[in-house]
Amino acid sequence: MMIAESIAPGHIKSEDEHRRDICVAGRWIHARNFVAATDGNISVRLDPSRVLTSPTAVSKGMMAPDDLVVTDLKGKRLSGHRPPSSELAMHLLIYRRRPDVFAVCHAHPPTATGYAAAGLALNKAIVSEVVLSLGCIPVAPYATPGTPELSSALEPFVQNYDALLMANHGVVTYGADLLTAFFRMETVEHFAQVSLVTETLGKQVLLSSRDVEKLLAARARYGSVTASQVGPQCPVTSETEAAARVSFTRDELEALIEKGIEDALQRHREDG
Repeated sequence: MMIAESIAPGHIKSEDEHRRDICVAGRWIHARNFVAATDGNISVRLDPSRVLTSPTAVSKGMMAPDDLVVTDLKGKRLSGHRPPSSELAMHLLIYRRRPDVFAVCHAHPPTATGYAAAGLALNKAIVSEVVLSLGCIPVAPYATPGTPELSSALEPFVQNYDALLMANHGVVTYGADLLTAFFRMETVEHFAQVSLVTETLGKQVLLSSRDVEKLLAARARYGSVTASQVGPQCPVTSETEAAARVSFTRDELEALIEKGIEDALQRHREDG
């Protein structure tokens, strides 16, 4: 599918070209099992006042250009015979907060969504290319899909990150054009798979803070989020992980266990 169909980089295109690109991206995320059934949504910013979005309740792998919907920046439908995505408000929030963003993808790639469901950020510096391209991927708190609460949960993160895990929900990525937004979705899932392998193997060798500083400096030169804008201890480096790690001797651990048992027995006696 990727070979037979392509999306040209850049956001300055005709509306017909954007319609075709969204349908191609929909087939890509469906073919990669990033979505199931009618899940997910995709949009592009057509101009300062209009957005082109996937419709609700339609498989992303089966969309036709005429299925897509044009809305204003408040979500009012301007053209199209179908209702817009039920999660359009999330896209509109991103466009409002990030004038540099012209495309948004939301999907449920299985491994990354597993991390989101576990409440675990993809924030460890274990792959240099991911630090360079995304910095890290935090977890936004859970909010009911399709409600204003979802936008409120994402809002604190949108300004400083280009990809977000959505707790118990999925992933949203965005960028200067649709190809970038899609590639970021692909990168998040790939990184989640790599991270899961290291956790399964029982060992993660993190990059040092100095290594990460160099990567973030390069990221800033490319016009991405700068090191000063990245959240605290994100990405997590070998030094920050070591500082957060708590260690005990065998005797200390046995004493803690013994005290825990004694406290539990005392509470049981008091309750009885």
